[in-house]
Amino acid sequence: MSLPELFVERLEKIVPREQLESILKTFDAPKQVTFRVNTLKSTPAELEAELKSADITFERVEWMEGVYCISPEDKLPLTQSDPFYGGRLYIQNLASMVAPMLLAPQPDETVLDLAAAPGGKTLMLAGMMQNSGWLSAVEPSRERFFRLKANLDAQGVTNAHTYMADGRSIGKKCPEMFDRILLDAPCSSEARFKTHEPKSMSFWSIHKVKETSRLQRRLLLSAFDALKPGGKLLYCTCSFSPEENEIPLQHLLERHGEHLKTIPLTLPFDNVQKPLERWGKEVFDERIQNGVRILPTDTIDGFFLCLLEKNK
Repeated sequence: MSLPELFVERLEKIVPREQLESILKTFDAPKQVTFRVNTLKSTPAELEAELKSADITFERVEWMEGVYCISPEDKLPLTQSDPFYGGRLYIQNLASMVAPMLLAPQPDETVLDLAAAPGGKTLMLAGMMQNSGWLSAVEPSRERFFRLKANLDAQGVTNAHTYMADGRSIGKKCPEMFDRILLDAPCSSEARFKTHEPKSMSFWSIHKVKETSRLQRRLLLSAFDALKPGGKLLYCTCSFSPEENEIPLQHLLERHGEHLKTIPLTLPFDNVQKPLERWGKEVFDERIQNGVRILPTDTIDGFFLCLLEKNK
């Protein structure tokens, strides 16, 4: 199955023209499988020893300690290994690992994951916090909430408090309560399209993009209200569409821009581009340029990230 024609037309206007062909190819083949050590249960050295004894061949990802890469055909043996069943490793795309890395929560802080299920980023936040402080994980869907809760329990997280709630209500319920907030917003999941898995694209439409954009704007406003003065908010999606990336941020800055600044992001790889300066007739606030759009490769999904700080 091919990518939606309208999606490709829009992508041509978003990514660098000279990289379009290589980016389109990344949707066709299974990506390398990446995973990381669960630092709440193991160490990189201990996990590597276990993998070697299980005869699992892996490569280290040099820019993040305790992160590894294997070929797609080796995924099954990995999921049948003792460290996988014991929760000592967690399979996760590299793009999803970047978000907690950039938010950089510290032990004993108060942290909010505003759209937490299935819990991979929440788990990484808990590990970085060394299971200390207070970590709130919010998820509105009942089915996804219980999956999140089971995931955190199985991985040894003890500092997380899970809430089945609409993230749009949290800002009013918990005003200026959190030192750091991660909003990996619900989106149209464009970066996860796979031409060999038609279901991954079956729900996509411009209507869906605009619908999620409205939700993202509300969630960002809620996150702003919940953030302490001096606190940091990381906004990210796995979508390419400006309606889901630059435009929700523009909406936030138009309402609370005098209370916010954006922090320049530097990533340890070069498959990135700056956010768009404009889309159609809309010209974006120049502060959004401090964000970053990760371009997909055979090992990492596309992703958009922007880090904001609330004025004290």
